[in-house]
Amino acid sequence: MSSARVVIGFDLYGTLLSTDSISKELAKIFGDDKAEPLATLWRRYQLEYTWRISLMGEYRDFIKITRAALNHAVAESNLPALSSQDEENLINSYDALHAFPEVSRALKTLQDNPTIEAYIFSNGTIKSIGASVENSPDLHQYQDLFKGLVSVDGLGVFKPAKATYDHLVEATGKPDRVFVVSANPLMLSSIWVDRSGKGWVDRLGNVIGGIEPTAVVAGVDEAVQEVIKRAV
Repeated sequence: MSSARVVIGFDLYGTLLSTDSISKELAKIFGDDKAEPLATLWRRYQLEYTWRISLMGEYRDFIKITRAALNHAVAESNLPALSSQDEENLINSYDALHAFPEVSRALKTLQDNPTIEAYIFSNGTIKSIGASVENSPDLHQYQDLFKGLVSVDGLGVFKPAKATYDHLVEATGKPDRVFVVSANPLMLSSIWVDRSGKGWVDRLGNVIGGIEPTAVVAGVDEAVQEVIKRAV
């Protein structure tokens, strides 16, 4: 292993934590057949809202975005509007998502490679990131592995704005190498998690150049192995 300081910034929602795991809570309200597609639609609008509001030069915290996206998804699915209590329960459940199956293997590998520093890098507020890690049935045991939680909240803009990646570098002390592990197309040296198995199909890089991942992998465990290999 080289003496260079290497940092991994893990995207939280959709990369370490499965946003589809909220389906169990949705099923209690809308039934099993509606739950999974509703969870997918909720996540879609959650992301779209962050992009749109950033382009508009506006900002609201990620919890407000998540709440609005939920109600959008419910309305578009022609489902009954949520009661205040059901809405609040679902938002609270978002702070207790399950991790993807391979995440535990990935984090155990990092425990065996302490020279690589792990951070969580998220659109969420520090409070919600901390709650999500602490309350996740699968992630809470790895709380001490993470050197810190990096939120975009103080910037007033969401990923993938360049300022958010600059903030990650600054917040982690300007390490020699920073790798972002994400299931979404990102900037910096990114290890892209391709759970669908379709390969890199994003074509924005063809338009502006330079937008492609450093590596494409099937899961977070493979992403960690890629970082270890490149850190040598």
